[in-house]
Amino acid sequence: MSDPLDDLIDAAARTLDLPIEPACKAAVKTNLKVTLDHGAHVAAFKLPDHAEPAPVFVA
Repeated sequence: MSDPLDDLIDAAARTLDLPIEPACKAAVKTNLKVTLDHGAHVAAFKLPDHAEPAPVFVA
């Protein structure tokens, strides 16, 4: 059974026509795990109901 992250990396690389050297795949997978973990922490952070997004300033 293949690892879902390996499948995601392979599918994304094919879609983006981005070759990933086999020697680099473990590092790509590690970085993806860290990114997904950070995203999970952000998604789990509960905001109060009165919270509003910050304004966007353009110079």
